Amino acid sequence: MPRCIKMRRLTTLARTLLPMAGTALIMFAAGSARAQFAVFEAAGSDAASITPTRDAFRAAVGGGAIAGANGSFGGLRREINWDGVPASFSDPNALPANFFNVNSPRGVVFSTPGTGFLVSANAGGATPTLFGFPNDFQTFSPQKLFTAVNSNITDVNFFLPGTTTQTITTAFGVIFVDVEVANLTTLEFFDTSNTLIFSRTALVSGNQGLSFLGGVATAGEQIARVRITSGLNTIVSNGVLGNPNDDVVVMDDFLFAEPAAVVPEPGTYALLAGMLSPGVLYVLRRRRA
Repeated sequence: MPRCIKMRRLTTLARTLLPMAGTALIMFAAGSARAQFAVFEAAGSDAASITPTRDAFRAAVGGGAIAGANGSFGGLRREINWDGVPASFSDPNALPANFFNVNSPRGVVFSTPGTGFLVSANAGGATPTLFGFPNDFQTFSPQKLFTAVNSNITDVNFFLPGTTTQTITTAFGVIFVDVEVANLTTLEFFDTSNTLIFSRTALVSGNQGLSFLGGVATAGEQIARVRITSGLNTIVSNGVLGNPNDDVVVMDDFLFAEPAAVVPEPGTYALLAGMLSPGVLYVLRRRRA
């Protein structure tokens, strides 16, 4: 497609979405000249500060506002707010990396260079809430938060929910808590070739503040992995930080487009055309249609 036509289409999409964005929406390219994402971002002292932008992201992805089973919104969007995670998988107990593909199948599996993951404890139990840092954190959706342990990095890989079939998504957003230092908290999207196609830092929200950051593909980009970098400090255990100086950031809600099967690039079919028989190509084309 000629670049001028593609850019006109992207401009039309931006104009359509811009009135919904509340705080900010821009077109951003990274990694590849073809990679285009609508960016939704906001920051403030409380949930009301970022809710309009969160809602604009929801509207851009689709699926309505009422969740079905396993955080599914109309088969178009999934969300994780951590609040339904049982005490047996909450602080001080570790959250299994595949909890949201096995126990509550939503099509994501986490990994980290650290030692695991924690979901904060409910009020009224023996373990302090908010990872033991009530003066630093608050929730967007009460009352649980999420963090990697002994690392500031969380990688998110996508699966057809409840299966071992790796796949892709086309949008991802996250709510960060306590972003106090600029350029340390980021989202990075990688395609099926592990090529970086999008990168952006979260807005500063201040102590106990909330930041929303999300990207929605606008030109058919396929997100196979998301890397979340949360501040510079780490949480070791309840009430214990990796060091007393650096900015510590945790996460609340995750929002993402329904994980879907990988769609081969058009060039893939051209390559197959030179390798496969006409009969096999006919079947492939029928399946693609």
